[in-house]
Amino acid sequence: MSTPVSASTTIAAPPATVFAILSDARQHPRIDGSGTVLGVAQAPDRLELGSQFSMRMKQGAKYTTPNTVVEFEQDRLIAWKHFAPQRWRYQLEPTADGGTRVTETWDVSGYPIGARQVVRALFARKTQAGIEQTLVTLKQAAEADAS
Repeated sequence: MSTPVSASTTIAAPPATVFAILSDARQHPRIDGSGTVLGVAQAPDRLELGSQFSMRMKQGAKYTTPNTVVEFEQDRLIAWKHFAPQRWRYQLEPTADGGTRVTETWDVSGYPIGARQVVRALFARKTQAGIEQTLVTLKQAAEADAS
């Protein structure tokens, strides 16, 4: 079993403000810390459980990745996956001061163990850095939206 790649931050904005950014695929380039998200190819105005959306990406070459929202709880949880059995998950917890504790996770536990180890070996370090930077930009965006 491999541990998911994950990081957390606290944002001085209510969960609804943070969730509004995460559930709007058009805002994903605004918060992307990996440098791979170029824009939306197709998406509904607001993501919900079962929503399908496609993002224009660049990691070496340009490509489009279709995604499906596979976990959803309003203002608390959203996760999506593309064709591979990995999930990008955002968990939100309200804080006592009206802010939000956000944890972003890249979960590859859906892969068979051998493939999981290869995927982690190839991408975990870069993904960890991308997650950490995404949380920085999400914090900036949500705090700006809340003010």
